[in-house]
Amino acid sequence: MNEIKKGDNVTRNSYNNDVIFCVKKIIKLPNNKKLAILKGIDIRIEADAYLDDLKLINSEEIKKYEKKLEERILNTTLNKNIEKRRKEIINTGKILHLDGDKKYAEKSTMFYKKMGLKAFVKNIPENRQPKAVFRLLNIYNPDILVITGHDGMIKNNSNYLDILNYRNSKYFVETIINAREYEKISSKDLVIFAGACQSYFEALMEAGANFASSPARILIDFIDPLIVAKNVAITEKNKYITIDDFESELRDGKKGINGLGARGKMNVVFM
Repeated sequence: MNEIKKGDNVTRNSYNNDVIFCVKKIIKLPNNKKLAILKGIDIRIEADAYLDDLKLINSEEIKKYEKKLEERILNTTLNKNIEKRRKEIINTGKILHLDGDKKYAEKSTMFYKKMGLKAFVKNIPENRQPKAVFRLLNIYNPDILVITGHDGMIKNNSNYLDILNYRNSKYFVETIINAREYEKISSKDLVIFAGACQSYFEALMEAGANFASSPARILIDFIDPLIVAKNVAITEKNKYITIDDFESELRDGKKGINGLGARGKMNVVFM
């Protein structure tokens, strides 16, 4: 059997091999066991597992996964009513997207380009997002802020109301708070999405997010935060958008993402 190493793609036997991960790093423990730190390749979750619980996934299976993901991105289309307009100048909302995963950041850039949206995607580790957000908001002056990456409940913890039981929710909360501080000195009315898999939904909303994950503490799809940003960006400013308007586009609807809603950020100028 091949030794599992950093960069390998694996699944966890103890979870019925339901999610494919990339091995981020391997830690040698005092008991001589080895623990792998894992990131989902199409699900926004971070986890850990002993090496003897992992199953290697071959490159052909990964190629199939990657192809399906790219097809889903490329098959997503803008609202047909927008595409049919000919006598209007349409300015969609500007997006700043902070992503803790480098590969997801690259795929997000492809998605936004396909949508024809104005977006700036930055690969910033979750723990550095709180310090980076104020500076980036000043530089890009966006209408919509996406704060995401990977998250997850720490194994064997069941207290959903303790933020320390989440891998990255505390950093997402800090980033939201700092973004709202920026808002006080700017003329922007920011729409914020925050969170990843199993994130502390209530804490993110209390900090000031308009939309967040994950009410049911379930996994969310790589593309779910992008779908939120897209729909806010293409909704006219005089309209209020809620999760009901695009629930069907999300992996698990309101179980994965919910929120209070927000006014759209699209400006239409009639010629």
